[in-house]
Amino acid sequence: MPELPEVEALAHHLREHAVYRPVARVDLASMSALKTFDPPVSALTGRVVTGASRFGKFLSVDFADRPDEPVHLVTHLSRAGWLRWHATAGATPPKPGRGPLQLRVHLDAVGGPGFDLTEAGTQKRLAVYLVTDPAQVPGIARLGPDALELTRAGLDELLDGDNRRLKTLLTDQRTLAGIGNAYSDEILHTARLSPYAVGARLDEAARDRLSAALHAVLTDAVERSVGQGAAELKGEKRSGLRVHARTGLPCPVCGDTVREVSFAERSFQYCPTCQTGGKPLADRRLSRLVR
Repeated sequence: MPELPEVEALAHHLREHAVYRPVARVDLASMSALKTFDPPVSALTGRVVTGASRFGKFLSVDFADRPDEPVHLVTHLSRAGWLRWHATAGATPPKPGRGPLQLRVHLDAVGGPGFDLTEAGTQKRLAVYLVTDPAQVPGIARLGPDALELTRAGLDELLDGDNRRLKTLLTDQRTLAGIGNAYSDEILHTARLSPYAVGARLDEAARDRLSAALHAVLTDAVERSVGQGAAELKGEKRSGLRVHARTGLPCPVCGDTVREVSFAERSFQYCPTCQTGGKPLADRRLSRLVR
């Protein structure tokens, strides 16, 4: 799933390549992806791209023909979605329901440059909204503070009284916006904290480590990602991970074997030596730290 660093990089890529270009046509290949109906996607035709921005893990592409009438194409890429930039594209409108293409935006001219929103797999969760204000998107309206802007004092406010496990707390977008499964694993590993540690019970030293790790991991990932082409971002993300998706491999810090806990449709990875005092976490649903 694209998280804060990748979405920030995609927004930067669009600002570099799409701004000041007019929309020639929009092809909607999946009606189920579009979550709004007014204004229609045809309203983008003739409008000019004026910017791109990020709200948590939401990407907003901004359009205007007059400054007082902005329109925003907002997307949440979910687990298997992506934005692909193209220099040229087919002029024939795509057939609905065929392949991964969900929406295509032609810029300058039909068949010219632009971008596609695609989604792999059979579970179609990518969402597209066309709104006059990004805050009209329910998911954006519910977002907590942005993870990159969270201060040490702000972290205390989030943790105090919250008895959820850190893994759950960090990935709840209503609590903290932008962090998903991969970067929460990386942040907790860097902070030397168990995924099952309870937020409200962390002492000052642990909170200091969590705050420092959160900013270091995300800032490093953004710096590595921004400037990369959209096609290279997934590989760049994988290359910077130390524990996530590295089950069975040695921890780059201590050499212990990276372990995995699976639950529902997801899993997370951690290092027992670095994070749980050498104790493995039980790999079953609703598991608790083995004491």
